[in-house]
Amino acid sequence: MTAEIEAGLCARCRHSEIVVSSRGARFYFCRVSLVDPRFPKYPSLPVLACERYEAHDNQRRDRLEE
Repeated sequence: MTAEIEAGLCARCRHSEIVVSSRGARFYFCRVSLVDPRFPKYPSLPVLACERYEAHDNQRRDRLEE
């Protein structure tokens, strides 16, 4: 299974940031959590639904070109 599928929406969200620990573990940090306490800093994966999900800019452009 690819990392994108395992992370769900976080892998494609403009609000997420991949954080790598000193041991090489990868975590998805949700930047929305900095301004809205309802969102966890490191959500349980996979995230299948999220009201603040926004695709990365390059994904939006790809959809517009289709």
